[in-house]
Amino acid sequence: MITHFAEILARAVALPDRRIAVCAAEHQEVLEAVDKARSLGIASSILVGDEAAIRRELASLGMDATDYEIIDVPTPVEAATTAVKLVADGRADILMKGLIDTNILLHAVLDSEHGLRMGKVLSHVALFELHHYDKLLAMTDGGINIAPDVDTKEEIIRNSLQVTRALGIETAKVAVVAAKEKVSPKMQATVDAAELRTRHIEGAIVDGPFAIDNAINREAARTKGITSEVAGDCDVLLMPQIESGNVFYKALVFLGHAWVAGIVVGAKRPIVLTSRVDTEQAKLYSIALAMLVADSLQREAT
Repeated sequence: MITHFAEILARAVALPDRRIAVCAAEHQEVLEAVDKARSLGIASSILVGDEAAIRRELASLGMDATDYEIIDVPTPVEAATTAVKLVADGRADILMKGLIDTNILLHAVLDSEHGLRMGKVLSHVALFELHHYDKLLAMTDGGINIAPDVDTKEEIIRNSLQVTRALGIETAKVAVVAAKEKVSPKMQATVDAAELRTRHIEGAIVDGPFAIDNAINREAARTKGITSEVAGDCDVLLMPQIESGNVFYKALVFLGHAWVAGIVVGAKRPIVLTSRVDTEQAKLYSIALAMLVADSLQREAT
């Protein structure tokens, strides 16, 4: 079981000949991230987009264009289609978002003919290394699904297991988060939690509802008299909606100084969507995590 980002980086470096398909690669921060991944031996990249703009950005950053394969396409839609097809055809292992609207990219991912559609739902998983938690902690979904119903939440849990399996977790402990631990018909998140814990999800133990304290802190769980395999020792936090996930993510990163990686899962291969506010370290960890998940999915398929 992987418990630190240093292990993720080491495992990613050890994987043979991995490649990133970068969609609309004419983006400074993205180029910096993929160049760091290249220099560390994690992955090479195929840069898809406006070739002239890509070459200008590479030159401005002091990077050598001969280190990359560049595919020139004139429009964002064509860039998305081309980059997704590179992954679907096996020429690249993961997809990475560059200077393109997320909706355009995900539309190409979900294309029924040439895309990477696998399940019913795409979702975002953030993975944190925290100073006071004894393992890596995953949180979902703070980036894609706005107000998921209970069936969508089940799919989000299933998607998150792509990450936990890649980390070597045989059975992930999933805490369904709400504002209180008791089921109340006035609070839909608690009702959903009660339903989710009755559903069989292979590779997961699902329990809840939990307030965030007793989901991640054993003493808080004991104080409130909560007896559960999951309480205080969860691997995955399932948030009730995108606002709570987004706030949790940013609070941990900017106030808690957590190390973080984030990827989109639920497709045949993971997708790296980095933000301008993500540190270079977070972008690198995201690429490395995506590579481990892609390798895990490939091994499961064979």
